[in-house]
Amino acid sequence: MKLAVELIEAANLLPKDSRGASNPFVEIHFNNESQRSQTRHITLDPSWNETFVFLVPDSSLLANLTITASVLHDSGDGRGQFMGQVVLSGSSLGPAVSSSIQWFPLEKRFFFSRVRGELCLRAYYLDEEDELILNTSLKKEPEKSKNDAEEVKTKKQKEPVTRVFQAVAAGGDKKKAAPAPSGKGGAAGPAKPDYNLIETSPSIPALTRERVNSKISSTYDLVEVMQYLFVYVVKARDLPTKDMTGFLDPFVEVKLGNYKGITKILEKNNNPVWGQVFAFSQHQTQADTLEVIVKDKDVLLDDIVGRVKVNLTDVPHRTAPDGPIAPLWRWLEYKDGTKLRHGEINFAVWFGTQADEAFPDAWQSDAHDVSYTGLINTRSKVYFSPRLAYLRVSVLQAQDLVPVDKSKPPNATLKVQYGQQSRKTRPGTPSGSVNPTWNEDLLFVACPPFKDQLVITVEDSGQSLGRLLVPLSSVARNDQGKRIPPKWYNLLKPGATIDEVKREERFSSKLHLKITLDTGYHVIEEPVQYSSNFQPASKKIQKSAIGLLELGVLSARNLTGTKAPYCVARYGPKWVRTRTLLNTTTPRWNEQFTWEVFDPCTILTVAVFENCHISDKGSTDKKLGKVRIRISTLQTDKVYTHFYPLFVLQQSGLKKNGEVHLVVRFTCTAWANMLVQYGRPLLPKMHYSQPIAIMLQDQLRSRAIALETERLGSAEPPLRKEVVDYIIEVPSQMWSMRKSKANFYRVTSIISSLSSIGKWINNILQWKNPFTTLLVHVLFITLVFFPELILPTVFLYLFAIGLYNYRFRPSRPLHLDPRLAQADVANSDELDEEFDTFPTTKNMDLVRMRYDRLRTVWGRIQTVAGDIATQWERFNALLSWRDPRATRLFIIFSLIVAVLVYVTPFQVVALLVGLYILRHPKFRSKSPSPSFNFYKRLPSRSDMLL
Repeated sequence: MKLAVELIEAANLLPKDSRGASNPFVEIHFNNESQRSQTRHITLDPSWNETFVFLVPDSSLLANLTITASVLHDSGDGRGQFMGQVVLSGSSLGPAVSSSIQWFPLEKRFFFSRVRGELCLRAYYLDEEDELILNTSLKKEPEKSKNDAEEVKTKKQKEPVTRVFQAVAAGGDKKKAAPAPSGKGGAAGPAKPDYNLIETSPSIPALTRERVNSKISSTYDLVEVMQYLFVYVVKARDLPTKDMTGFLDPFVEVKLGNYKGITKILEKNNNPVWGQVFAFSQHQTQADTLEVIVKDKDVLLDDIVGRVKVNLTDVPHRTAPDGPIAPLWRWLEYKDGTKLRHGEINFAVWFGTQADEAFPDAWQSDAHDVSYTGLINTRSKVYFSPRLAYLRVSVLQAQDLVPVDKSKPPNATLKVQYGQQSRKTRPGTPSGSVNPTWNEDLLFVACPPFKDQLVITVEDSGQSLGRLLVPLSSVARNDQGKRIPPKWYNLLKPGATIDEVKREERFSSKLHLKITLDTGYHVIEEPVQYSSNFQPASKKIQKSAIGLLELGVLSARNLTGTKAPYCVARYGPKWVRTRTLLNTTTPRWNEQFTWEVFDPCTILTVAVFENCHISDKGSTDKKLGKVRIRISTLQTDKVYTHFYPLFVLQQSGLKKNGEVHLVVRFTCTAWANMLVQYGRPLLPKMHYSQPIAIMLQDQLRSRAIALETERLGSAEPPLRKEVVDYIIEVPSQMWSMRKSKANFYRVTSIISSLSSIGKWINNILQWKNPFTTLLVHVLFITLVFFPELILPTVFLYLFAIGLYNYRFRPSRPLHLDPRLAQADVANSDELDEEFDTFPTTKNMDLVRMRYDRLRTVWGRIQTVAGDIATQWERFNALLSWRDPRATRLFIIFSLIVAVLVYVTPFQVVALLVGLYILRHPKFRSKSPSPSFNFYKRLPSRSDMLL
């Protein structure tokens, strides 16, 4: 039998020379035989397309053999520098017909190896027919490879060089690496996954160190400067009339080239006041004259009252922070330029930038064909979430309840209603008593201004025994978790009127309650793992800001399925929304926003949507994708400029909807407070002094999201429910095969790091590198005789490793990775299962198939859990006398060891044990050690299972 390995290409390798590139080649080892590929010079994404054939001495031994493909850097000294490796088991190989091209993440050789990138391979074994085909193709390969090399060289000369950061797949089972899509004809090299984060160099003042006109505000240094022509139409006076009524229905048309904006129509008003601003983008207009035309609204054709023409060469330039341009009164003119007898209009014209304070509320030339109602939904706005708080009602006891049916004892429960939230206690104890006790806490989410009333009702079998109205304005605030004494409240009789609430009755049933507004909590509406805010509701106990976060939303490109895109960003209680740009898939927003940062371990979320409310369609806004950026991963004062990919996971699969261009900068203003923040609890203290149950947190979170959505939706323009839900997006707790795979690969990547430590230790024990093993001997003997150096050595070693890794620190922020989430390889059935409703609505055959698959997956997990339990039971069996001979041997051995360790100095014992473990392989047996054999023979309870 023969074995073939096709070496296709590699991607995103680690740079090894001063130019930021490397000279990679690959060595493939199999059964004590090595073959080497050609060297590709000055590249991090080499392509080989070479095939290597190895002889398999015995086909029955293939499953026990491994293929190791090591990527090395040719430094010119004859020795290759290690860049990563891929190890394939012979048991994972199949025939050529069933094999496919696969991408494998490069692994470490040792624990401290630095690796990065992926290697594309195809490995399979050959029969006689496959071998004949392969030999024929290899004869034609030299000529073809020469032509391919020339073609690749020509392409590289034509293509611009772009710095691309490619997401690397999480470590996992090499047998299950995702097959890459094939090229043309389904044969040669696979297309690279398009999950890239692209670094850019936009012409923004923060990078170019320039300021337009030397006066642009520093708050707009993260966006490209965009020039606009602003027209501020204030009012008109003494307009002439042409009809018998003596009144006009005036409006103003501002026209610049092919673009025109229209003010609102004011009926029967000869001295109208509009106060509207129009902004014309300079890159969209080519006219040199601005026309301001006053018209009278008519049924068929609007009448022109008069006009004013302004030559753009006479328009002044205004730069922030200059004051506003004073509007001028101008005489209205006829078309031929002669002045009207009476009629003037007051307006101002100036050139400015997006830093102008009139820009956010101005009519945009991009929305020139939108109605006034639709125009409101296109504007840039800032929103703030309400400061929510938890309302706690501690129900203690009641006295002198009067049952409705006195012939049977009451079974009283207490119902509390606050707005649309309702909670009910369990029946009071003792049962049947008119003085029941509950000692139960009920929690609600309250929204300012806290003017609603609490409605508390005591019920017995659905019948009211009395009620109580408590205005929230009278409730005590608790922001420090202090003990607030409870109060006795008089219960009103069923059916009592509002007037009776104010009347104090001498004899009435009473309730013992403690009602507090717990403002010391942070109301959790976001998932904690990517929350943007951990501040408590009370301003008194909030910490001071530690810095500023600045975001520049520059542009987007290659957007699909939209012609009216806009962005929404959320950090902390502040939401921002860019303006909507119409009829474009490459919008240029160039808007900048700023937030105060109170905790570095928080997340900024930016999402892109399609505005579906321009023409009052009433449909929901379409989501195009989002970006999450963790603030703690950003370097201070560094400007990050990248194109972020936009992905949406749908039932039909993963869809890329384009890329958004963002600029991010984090500035620290209080270094000491920021460093202290890392030692503080993530949530306010009341979350730990008076914790809330997990199940109750989920109920409160859903209500908090509903209140926040209601408040943001009442703004103008509204921030709609689908937008809020998508940015907050609480992860589903339902079973998902895709998420299970992603978490499994995350675990295996951690285990692979531990296995790297095991390999490093094993190489020392096997004397693979004698010099390293001798150094370990010297270090071990030194620490044995000077044990006070153990802790200093460990921490000094950690310091040295951290200092060494500083050279390889990440240069880009984290972003959503579809490969880590297994979203790119999830099949249609897995996605259909993930997006299924609960309970399911699928047919029984499909549900049965998924149930069987779930049984298979959990069967493997069950086996692993059983193995872990077996090892622990064997450990317990050492002293449990389950196996009397084994326990007798172990306790006698323990007694002997105790005596020997007592009479022998500890340093001598540690030295002998260490030297025994580090002994040379010549003094080792290939059989397992006696201690390992003894442990494996211990009994467990696995043989007691049915």
